[in-house]
Amino acid sequence: MEKINNVTEFIFWGLSQNPEVAKVCFVVFSLFYTVILLANLLIMLAVCVGNLFKSPMYFFLNYLSFVDICYSSFTTPKMIVDLLAKSKTISYVGCMLQLFGVHFFGCTEIFILTVMAYDRYVAICKPLHYMTIVDRDRCNKMLLGTWVGGFLHSIIQVTLVVQLPFCGPNVIDHYFCDVHPVLELACTDTYVVGVVVTANSGTIALGSFVILLISYTVILVSLRKQSAEGRCKALSTCGSHIAVVIIFFAPCTFMYMRPNTTFSEDKMVAVFFTIITPMLNPLIYTLRNAEVKNAMKKLWYIEIFIFNKLPW
Repeated sequence: MEKINNVTEFIFWGLSQNPEVAKVCFVVFSLFYTVILLANLLIMLAVCVGNLFKSPMYFFLNYLSFVDICYSSFTTPKMIVDLLAKSKTISYVGCMLQLFGVHFFGCTEIFILTVMAYDRYVAICKPLHYMTIVDRDRCNKMLLGTWVGGFLHSIIQVTLVVQLPFCGPNVIDHYFCDVHPVLELACTDTYVVGVVVTANSGTIALGSFVILLISYTVILVSLRKQSAEGRCKALSTCGSHIAVVIIFFAPCTFMYMRPNTTFSEDKMVAVFFTIITPMLNPLIYTLRNAEVKNAMKKLWYIEIFIFNKLPW
């Protein structure tokens, strides 16, 4: 059967149809996106200036910040502009690119968080062998694996959607192009595609969530053997990581570990893993981290020095 595609653009329903609520959301999410950019860029600069790449934890934290910036940038700027726009449209090609970017960077972030949990497990449970187990070569291989895994996941999602015919309507009840809302607009039976999408996204989200919960449970149990000082330090680190895991994975699991259906609450749930988590990650991972704080102080002193040297 020949594919019929009469749709050249999609129209977003957006977060809210109330003009007053939209204006408030515009201000709030503009502030959130600014924090995402500045805070994550600050972490990347601090890691570089403080020469923290030698530590696997900061090596992965640097790339987590980079992924957070890219991930939120695929949805948030468009959503912010649409809050005040009369016509919330996106081209068919733009929609497919957004779908690819969201799932590519979202899945990559899932894998990076999993790798970071493995790093903490080795650091706490096998401290004497830490530097040999998590050496630079293995870190590079694990990082490459996160990118390859994210790409494979995303290309599968896009391939499933691109082959579907769209002949109208073209209104997406969301603020970005995601798989389930787009599948609802296809003018063909999408049951099989929906099952594959759920198996793909749902398995990654729920599987990684379970693995992370198990790994942190093992870490917390092993802390009984640590000294009081080591236990407090490890609990501080793991506590922040667990907070990220819950905030990010719980909404992801709700969204993708289910049949091809959409709910009105999906848009607000999606805000957590596309905006809130990328904004909170820098705060959660650096709030009690002395090394990153020292690196930021060093960065601040460099900025003051450069500022004073400028010919005003």
